[in-house]
Amino acid sequence: MPLDFSLDSDPVLSVAAPDRAAPLRQDSEALEAGWATARVMRVDRRDRFASEPTSGGRRRIRLEPAADHSETLPETAVFLGRTEEGRHIWALPVDELSGDPAVGTLRSVGADLVEGDGSLASQAVALIGWHRDTVRGREPQHHPRRVDAGWAITDPFHGGPEYPRTDPAVICLVHDGGRRVLLARQPVWPDGMYSHVAGFVEAGESLEGCVRREVREEVGVTVDRVRYLGSQPWPFPRSLMVGFHAIADPEDLILLEDEEISEAAWFDVDQVRAALDGDGDLSVAPAVSIAHVMLRSWVTAVDGEG
Repeated sequence: MPLDFSLDSDPVLSVAAPDRAAPLRQDSEALEAGWATARVMRVDRRDRFASEPTSGGRRRIRLEPAADHSETLPETAVFLGRTEEGRHIWALPVDELSGDPAVGTLRSVGADLVEGDGSLASQAVALIGWHRDTVRGREPQHHPRRVDAGWAITDPFHGGPEYPRTDPAVICLVHDGGRRVLLARQPVWPDGMYSHVAGFVEAGESLEGCVRREVREEVGVTVDRVRYLGSQPWPFPRSLMVGFHAIADPEDLILLEDEEISEAAWFDVDQVRAALDGDGDLSVAPAVSIAHVMLRSWVTAVDGEG
């Protein structure tokens, strides 16, 4: 029987964040009243935010008293939800955060965040980035008006509400049903770094159909038994990565017709295991990404079969 497996843990950015408290988004009086005791996460134009160490060796998002930044609720703030104690949480855009080592991006610190903070940061970065994009290139008088605590806008040109867009993308671990996995690399990546085939879903296309098309287009290989693994927000700027695994024949000729891919090759489980441990010449995606979790889960499944 070909190897089948599932994710051995949820991707870091997929673990549920604190209560989003969606009904509060339209309760302006409650939001205004809650600002006095609220906490804010500041996000700068490079999508950086501050975090701080915990006693358990992880990091948590630095949530600062809202009143330290403004006496009243700023129009630019975006509501993220509530803490366990019921305090409101907001994301506040700023131009630049200091060069303090505590300041980083989801890519640099996401894997170290305590459970739920990765999802909270994804939410903040996605929403702040969306609002930044909606005003780019527009004169101030043509900026859309924010409503629903930053979760929607009304555009002065065509009226009705608009909501944040999420672009679905697939990412697929292609394996031979046993001990080998097919990985590819983009020319802009560091030397030795390989990952899974990935791509955006086209109009009128299923997720599984996208997997088959992207693998065929990027490495020239036909896959079978496409199976869902899990998903992860990837707010760079607004993607949802949907993970799959599928089986291909390692004897199939690899054809690199897509300029995004510079190399592709089959790797043995021992090479991948070493890469996950930071050893060997092969380098793989960082622990913050679903790509890393997919590889680790595959290695665990192969080892279990052995």
